[in-house]
Amino acid sequence: MQPSNRLSLDYNALALGFKQHRAPIIDLHSHIHGAAATRIYSEVALRYGIGTTYSMTMLESIPTVREILGDRINFIAVPDFSNKDRLSAMGGDYPARIRSYKDHGAKIAKFWSAPRIYEASSEPFASNPLRLNSPLRMEGMQAAQDLGMVCMAHVGDPDTWFSTKYRDSLRYGTKLEQYELFEEVLERFQSPWIAAHMGGYPEDLEFLSRLLARHNNLYLDCSATKWIVRELSKHQPETIRAFFMRWRGRILFGSDIVTSDAHVTAEQSAGEMDAKASSSMEAYDLYASRYWGLRTLLETNYCGESPIADPDLHLVDPVRYTPLDAPTLRGFNLPEEDLEILYWGAAQRLLK
Repeated sequence: MQPSNRLSLDYNALALGFKQHRAPIIDLHSHIHGAAATRIYSEVALRYGIGTTYSMTMLESIPTVREILGDRINFIAVPDFSNKDRLSAMGGDYPARIRSYKDHGAKIAKFWSAPRIYEASSEPFASNPLRLNSPLRMEGMQAAQDLGMVCMAHVGDPDTWFSTKYRDSLRYGTKLEQYELFEEVLERFQSPWIAAHMGGYPEDLEFLSRLLARHNNLYLDCSATKWIVRELSKHQPETIRAFFMRWRGRILFGSDIVTSDAHVTAEQSAGEMDAKASSSMEAYDLYASRYWGLRTLLETNYCGESPIADPDLHLVDPVRYTPLDAPTLRGFNLPEEDLEILYWGAAQRLLK
């Protein structure tokens, strides 16, 4: 069973079933790499109505990706994740890297603060030098703000991970403690901020509403398809529609698609992301499944199994679920006026 297509769907044909909106969709959160994979992604994006993609492409790979996607791609500054010295990569080296991305037209700088980051230091959470509000991290934020860039942050992680992978709160902090750090930088740096993956808290919409109400410079994106599908589908559709209506203009579309040339080869990779596909056909389904899942969630009344395997179910309850099981996907069928702002209106205003 292919984890990205458990139901053997024809993603190519199913794309034709979605409404053609008045303007192309802007995907504000992706990771596009690899010449062969980028060509496959280009086909998927066009098929699913994506006009512009913002990507956390490694600085060194920008010429390759831009050659293929042209003016359909914009870039998001990210640290050098190949640098094993995380303190340098996330701290002292990052301001100069942000300026290099700006030279390539980047309008957004990413500040990754998933709890896994604290594994790079032996210090506990309370004194870890990679905390989002540390002087080391804020040098990059100041550089981005001085350049007139929008900041993006990955804060927190799924509740499923805090109940399993991050149970050691002395090392990782609690989930709520992640937001104490985030709110400090939101107050200090008044540039716009995008909190990825529905702010890292799709499990609790009331929490997100309070966060948005306190910080007028805060926006959310709806990237991370498996996580978003699993958790938003647990809410009643009318609750979701009310949330998106209340925060119209503050929620942006994103997929979190990760492309890699390792996806188009049969050679096995030790990396989790690279192992998600092993042929051109599987790579197409991998990328298309994310757009199909999000557009189905946002635009339709579909209610049934997600075609994308979600290993978090097995992580939390290994007796009941296998790694290839999937949650229910329950569409909440947003009104067209909300979809237009979510899909392109809010991003155009934010990044004009």
